[in-house]
Amino acid sequence: MSRSTGSSQATGAGRDIALGELRDALVMMIDDEPLVIELTEAFLQDAGFRRFTSTADAAAAIPTLLRERPDVVLLDINMPRVSGFDVLAKMQAEPVLKHIPAIVLTSADDADTKLRALELGASDFLRKPVDPSELALRVRNTLAAKAHREALRKTFARYISPRLAEGILDGSAAPFASPPQRADVVALFADLRGFTSITESIDVQEVVGMLNEFFSALTDATYRHEGTIFNMAGDSLLLGFNVPFPQPDAAPRAWRTAAEILSLVGDAAAGWHARHGISTGVGIGICRGHAVIGNIGSPHYMSYTMIGNAVNAAARLMQIAQAGEALVSGNFYTAIRDLVPANRVESLGLVTLRGRSEPMPVYSIRA
Repeated sequence: MSRSTGSSQATGAGRDIALGELRDALVMMIDDEPLVIELTEAFLQDAGFRRFTSTADAAAAIPTLLRERPDVVLLDINMPRVSGFDVLAKMQAEPVLKHIPAIVLTSADDADTKLRALELGASDFLRKPVDPSELALRVRNTLAAKAHREALRKTFARYISPRLAEGILDGSAAPFASPPQRADVVALFADLRGFTSITESIDVQEVVGMLNEFFSALTDATYRHEGTIFNMAGDSLLLGFNVPFPQPDAAPRAWRTAAEILSLVGDAAAGWHARHGISTGVGIGICRGHAVIGNIGSPHYMSYTMIGNAVNAAARLMQIAQAGEALVSGNFYTAIRDLVPANRVESLGLVTLRGRSEPMPVYSIRA
């Protein structure tokens, strides 16, 4: 590719910008003028960007975007047949494309064009002819903002499903900033049975590997059914449903999660027994009821969690559950009765749990 005009214009300030890992980001340009694409690629290469792809056919933009999954898009507005506005609208309609930042490059200088592009999701706006140094800085800053958003998404995804994490970042909800509230929740505790004796009988590295496999099974099942992970301690995990977002089908979601956990950990436990000669499995306790949800702690350390009778009861049920068993409260079982084969369920009658003055109906459900 010829670098004559673009290279001479881009040399200088653009070459000095600090890119770090951003230099390996994939930049994609959609413009109906091949010469503009060529010059822009030269600008960005001189600025230190290493990866670039493009199309001069706006009609092929969406299939190309879906195939390439760039980190940032440089988009012309005035193109024949399919305009940049059309591309922006289609990007917003595609879940895998809507969060790719788009910098609009256009010769139009009217406010309506800029506002419409921004309304359709454009991240930034530059008027042609674009100053090479400014373009490189805009691309760098846009990529840095995207990287920051991805870091936040990964942080939230440690606690809630990826879809709910996206909802928080989109601004549709901000549960972690909300004041404490009382909610009807489903609390689920899962615990690896006999873990203390296991740690005393096998190698440390094997113990860590088992825990990683155990928690991977639990978190994968939780995210598939959009539960929230509140606490991971030792060999146990606390999950919540209908929190922090309303879930009218919270009980079925919780049961499907529990059923997957019983199955996945059961398969893993069979492998552990074959390799190490140990017998273990997961014990689960589930209760439906009221809990207080919010940030709890000191000014120096806060934890977003849920507390209350339903959480305590789920913990007590988990403590007495055997490997491969879920002990559930009566009101929870009523809500999921149709999902569980009758031959897997046993009523334990009224059970008085430690710390509770009144007995409650409890059901045992086996894997």
